[in-house]
Amino acid sequence: MVSIIHGSVPKVQGQAWQSELKSAFRCPKKLLSYLELDPERYLAGAKRGHQLFQTVVPLSFAKRIEKSNPHDPLLLQVLPTEQETALIPSYSPDPLQENNYSPVKGLLHKYHNRVLFITSGNCAVNCRYCFRRHFPYDENNPGKTGWLKAIDYIKNHSEIDEVILSGGDPLSLKDSALDWLIQRLETVAHLKYLRIHSRFPVMIPSRITDGLIDVLRKTRFISTLVIHSNHPHEISDSVSTALLKLRDSGITVLNQGLLLKNINDSSEILIDLSHRLYQSGVLPYYLHLFDPVQGAAHFDTTKEKAKTLIEEMMRKLPGYLVPKLAYEEPGRAYKVTLTPFN
Repeated sequence: MVSIIHGSVPKVQGQAWQSELKSAFRCPKKLLSYLELDPERYLAGAKRGHQLFQTVVPLSFAKRIEKSNPHDPLLLQVLPTEQETALIPSYSPDPLQENNYSPVKGLLHKYHNRVLFITSGNCAVNCRYCFRRHFPYDENNPGKTGWLKAIDYIKNHSEIDEVILSGGDPLSLKDSALDWLIQRLETVAHLKYLRIHSRFPVMIPSRITDGLIDVLRKTRFISTLVIHSNHPHEISDSVSTALLKLRDSGITVLNQGLLLKNINDSSEILIDLSHRLYQSGVLPYYLHLFDPVQGAAHFDTTKEKAKTLIEEMMRKLPGYLVPKLAYEEPGRAYKVTLTPFN
């Protein structure tokens, strides 16, 4: 069974996003029923995949999925399947060997000048390709006491100038909890930059509250929000409105996408995504190659295909709309970037 923790989120008056998270589809049968897909054909495999990695799909995202279409690119990202049970030797539960880079619980120090804070095991959605689908969140989600120990580690390493809040998803925390953590990070004099990686703005755009924007605007850090979107159909009008609200508040928003077989492995789709992102105030940042995580090999593509797609994007887009094509290798102190020429 997957070790990710998805606790119930208490409903707080005025916080619609928490109610949306609490009411997300967490049963494959109910998701199939809502999307009008034949349970006799899909439920058995969905149950097997769900047993390995729980189903979590918010209604706001499910509404963007075309009903009765088993090949919808948004559906393929979130519906568990029989394919997830395949055990392939070259795919690992820890494809980036992150367990080797955790000096204290809840902190990953893979790169020289930045650390990654595991703030929560909760997510707005369980993407079936998630490279942390096997991550031991129950061992790396130490709460405020653990956060303070992690901050002590940062204080003792003056080379660190950036903190990346990750998870799970850091925006599964309430605004007050984020504010508490950021204020304590601000006491570390050598920290300059704050980055938040989140799927919430795409999955549950109501998460972009005035309170969240206030937290990000008042900090002394230079702050960046990195979202995760893979397909232009994900960027609904409500998502675009939320993202523009961030931009208009002076917050830099970038996108990290993932190249996924049968979902966005098309230059037309990727070009459309770049346009849709930029029209919503988001700059394409990275297009990642798939991390070979066990249970998701069916999403993988080749480097050759990826380089061909980037070359086609370069021909048809201005440079600022072409994301960097990159991948990670365990033990390497930086991401590897690819072009059509290397």
